Amino acid sequence: MAQEPINLFEYEEIAKSRLEQGQYDFIAGGATDEITIRRTRAVFDSIMMRPRMMVDISKRDVSTTVLGQKIDLPVMIDPAGNHGVAHEDAELATARAAGAAGTLMVVSSHAARTMEDVAGAATGPLWFQQYLFRDRGLTLEMAARAEEAGYTALCLTLDAKVSPKRERNIRNNYVGPASPNYAQLDMGTHSWQFAADMPAGPNDIRDPASTWEDLDWLAANIRLPVVVKGIMTGEDGKYSADHGAKGVIVSNHGGRYLDTTLATIEVLPEVVKAVDGNAEVYMDGGIRRGTDIFKALALGARSVLIGRPLFWGLAVDGEAGVVSMLGILKSELDATMGMCGRTTIDSIDMDCLATVSPLLALFPTAPDFR
Repeated sequence: MAQEPINLFEYEEIAKSRLEQGQYDFIAGGATDEITIRRTRAVFDSIMMRPRMMVDISKRDVSTTVLGQKIDLPVMIDPAGNHGVAHEDAELATARAAGAAGTLMVVSSHAARTMEDVAGAATGPLWFQQYLFRDRGLTLEMAARAEEAGYTALCLTLDAKVSPKRERNIRNNYVGPASPNYAQLDMGTHSWQFAADMPAGPNDIRDPASTWEDLDWLAANIRLPVVVKGIMTGEDGKYSADHGAKGVIVSNHGGRYLDTTLATIEVLPEVVKAVDGNAEVYMDGGIRRGTDIFKALALGARSVLIGRPLFWGLAVDGEAGVVSMLGILKSELDATMGMCGRTTIDSIDMDCLATVSPLLALFPTAPDFR
């Protein structure tokens, strides 16, 4: 019997061997040259830990809260579309796995199953992800369906107003299926082709003219709290909170829309400072280790989200694979907290981190270890 994967990188390698090339590239790929994807891992690896000893770490608690909802670990499921590419149970398996792990899932409006079916399978809290559409009635209709189905927040993606150029998908002629979430809607002349990589046309249902005033409008016209996703600057973090967002996800869409951006972990402190406690701040992008989670928490994130790894877990072992993958992250985070003398999520701070070698101060001509 083959050995079970013991980290997320091994999950990806096994998943790659099981998925068709086009499916794997759709999940793993990014925009144009994929520089942001490569940069993200390098940035995480450049942040060093400062372990602390002789602290009572006999009792450690990795739980936290998001918008008042307790979760057993500070790792949530990102709103990534079409889990069916990795497993036949698709988002139903992911929702069950999130509940089993004691965390929250953000369900994509591009899910392979309807938001109602996912809610019916879920045993834990759910948020629903959507966009500001040209048709404001459609925008409110999707939000109302989510509320009726039991979702507790609306996650509004802001960084997808222009279709990306994903060259792996173009070479593979990859086009995914439309989500059943849109199947029963009267789209009129509008359409949505999932994962289309050509420039958005006039029939794209997303609204390229939306502004911060539209966020005001949405927050005022729905009962669910609004979380915005796709923030990469302090200015936009502040605007988000000022215009009604209760949560802000620092995200560059996994490097899938615009290449050559900074890694999310690099801009996280800027956003946290600008938001100034007026909204909760979360972060996604490149989380693969418990140390990655710890670094994001130390820099001000309340929780992180993962996207690509959930596909690797699904491809390897469906629901059980996602549960195992989340368990690995939880165990690694717990061990990191112990070694750094931190026993709760709230106690993790920047004193645990370093980015510049202290040798540089002693030897000005020494190699730069950053």
